Amino acid sequence: MAEQAQYEELIRQFSAFGAVKRELGRIMPSGCPSGSGAVLTLLERHGDMRMSKLAELLAVDMSVTSRHVAHVAERGWIQRSPDPADKRSRILRLTPAGRTQLEELSRRTGRLLAERLGDWSDEEVAQLTALMARLRASFDDCRAVPAALPADTEPRPPASPVLEPSPRTPATTQ
Repeated sequence: MAEQAQYEELIRQFSAFGAVKRELGRIMPSGCPSGSGAVLTLLERHGDMRMSKLAELLAVDMSVTSRHVAHVAERGWIQRSPDPADKRSRILRLTPAGRTQLEELSRRTGRLLAERLGDWSDEEVAQLTALMARLRASFDDCRAVPAALPADTEPRPPASPVLEPSPRTPATTQ
């Protein structure tokens, strides 16, 4: 298990990672915030789905999901159709315009990552990808952690690491 100092350094790196996310956000086309990119990415990756499934994959509240869906639907990037199994629900489907937008997002993020990670080996990029997937999986596996530990209580060591990537992958083309 890692030492406390390693966890503290990891926290500093998480904080610094915000700069990476902000730079990725700056290269997005106007009118396409990261939440919209996440919706398009998930629909492309997982296919047509209900909004409740999308909210689960985004790991956000249904109200946030509704705002993202409204935004992409207004731009014609997705279509909302009645669910044949339950007419009260809607099935979300990526449109050809949405696929075009997603291709643009992919080009932009791919170009930025290639520029910034140009001096990284393929092995290093693969290792980072695997470790990030493993980190995400560690937070997705429903491990309950108390909201606040008493001052004299040490956090419990984590359960054995999850080796397979979570079905939830980073949603945006981050």
